[in-house]
Amino acid sequence: MIHKANIWIEKDGQVVLSFWRVRLLEAVQETGSISAAASKMNVSYRRAWDKIHECEERLGVKLIDTQTGGEGGGGSQLTPAALDYIRRFREFTTGLDAVIAQRFRESFFSD
Repeated sequence: MIHKANIWIEKDGQVVLSFWRVRLLEAVQETGSISAAASKMNVSYRRAWDKIHECEERLGVKLIDTQTGGEGGGGSQLTPAALDYIRRFREFTTGLDAVIAQRFRESFFSD
């Protein structure tokens, strides 16, 4: 039997971080662009930008620095705050899959 769990962090009842949002931020870091990150995540640029903007508003910090113009065009990079939130989220969620799997077995197959 396959079992999955999703973890997200809320502030005032609104999602501020989740596995998907952290992966999106990591994709921006890897690709250097919100557009390329959106493509990698199979979502529209608008959806990616909206989710990043939501996180910024709800966390009260800037997560992405964007550059426009110039010879190389635009680009995006994560702020130190974004890198810190990613690190803390990954630290927080490390090992949760094993704990959830164990609790699942205990709850549903411990007869």
